[in-house]
Amino acid sequence: MALVLHGYDQEMASHVETLRAEFDDLRVLFLEAADDALIRRYVSTKRKHPLLKGDGTLSSAIAEERERLSLAKAVADVVIDTSELNPHQLREQLAGRFSDEASSEAMRISVTSFGFKHGLPLDVDMVIDCRFLPNPHWDNQLRPFSGQDEAVRDFVLNRDVTQRFLDRLLELLEELLPAYVEEGKSYFTLGFGCTGGRHRSVAVAETVAAKLKDSGWLPRVSHRDIDR
Repeated sequence: MALVLHGYDQEMASHVETLRAEFDDLRVLFLEAADDALIRRYVSTKRKHPLLKGDGTLSSAIAEERERLSLAKAVADVVIDTSELNPHQLREQLAGRFSDEASSEAMRISVTSFGFKHGLPLDVDMVIDCRFLPNPHWDNQLRPFSGQDEAVRDFVLNRDVTQRFLDRLLELLEELLPAYVEEGKSYFTLGFGCTGGRHRSVAVAETVAAKLKDSGWLPRVSHRDIDR
């Protein structure tokens, strides 16, 4: 059961705790976005922010909203940054976290790739920097492709440094993931970043997700910046 809050105060907190006691699978979902993304959305839709009053600015109204909702974010089970998500991508993330198939897992695992130059994703538990790996971007023949294409995957993965890195990372995850389950963690998001989020991070994310699947997990894979 997912609970979506549009506001939060002590009365609402009491209701949430009551629901938590009644529903073992209750999840509180908090959606947020960066200030610039929110401002663009309000301007494009020509809607007035509900907290905008008098001579106040949209930025100040957003700041007040963040303060009012800080407790809701703090108690949320799932926080998703929607700044760079289109409706299709948001739907995929929600389906991955709240679908019936996902609810049958001991822990929901999401593997995502991103580009550091587009900003860090806010809803990840662990970030792995892949910028130490050889960059296909500098190969004119590989640049138009992505880490989902075989030529780019071979360029990134068929390196000693990459194989050593993957071996050690998978050993670490083999220790961490069961420990998280033992501690009652219900979801885990692993983010892989490279400069642009199109080549190295995508290839590594796809590979790690496949390895996790081979180990019995059911990871969901997404690539935030692959089409930039």
